[in-house]
Amino acid sequence: MRIISIVIFLLSLLIHQILKWKLARYASMQLRSGLTGAEIAAKMLQYYGIRDVTISCTQGHLTDHYNPVNKTVNLSETVFYASNAGSAAVAAHECGHAVQHAKGYAFLKFRSAMVPLLSFTSRYMMWIILIGIFLARTTLLPLEIGIGLFAVTTLFTFITLPVEFDASRRALAWINQQNIVSSQEYTAAKNALWWAAMTYVMAALGSLAELLHLLSILNRRRD
Repeated sequence: MRIISIVIFLLSLLIHQILKWKLARYASMQLRSGLTGAEIAAKMLQYYGIRDVTISCTQGHLTDHYNPVNKTVNLSETVFYASNAGSAAVAAHECGHAVQHAKGYAFLKFRSAMVPLLSFTSRYMMWIILIGIFLARTTLLPLEIGIGLFAVTTLFTFITLPVEFDASRRALAWINQQNIVSSQEYTAAKNALWWAAMTYVMAALGSLAELLHLLSILNRRRD
């Protein structure tokens, strides 16, 4: 099981690098419309009648995200100011989350509800697991609690998948229907979002593999 975790980790690194390469490649594909990521985001929010969401520029690379708490679409500088296939895809995708929020998309609501619990588990989970392994000869309770907390994080990664795929679906449908991109630009945007989605898939698989590894440790301690 540990070997599987390592393989998934290496694949995750590879996919992340491919995504960066794809976005860098599509950065040179300037949109015929000339719209920047920020302008595309504004148009998409306006189209869906969403007026309580703010679009902001955030520092860093691949730091784009939608915050349902303060209702902000946060776009990195390379997306906010850029006008290319990659920036169009990312901006529309993040607005796809805002659309999900406005429409009460079930999986987004479920994921948002899990965030407070996840903040607790991420802070204490590994310490509890380490203590559990250390005390396994005496009691298995701490290890069982730690693995239970890890299962919560694994569930979160899998709940994230439909949220991300649905946001991409909404984004691609909108930029295509509204003629934001040409057919060639649409193909590039779709490809960029596919590789972005694969990073979430690998994160979910990696978390599942690690959970199964911890369960195997627990089973050996019980024998």
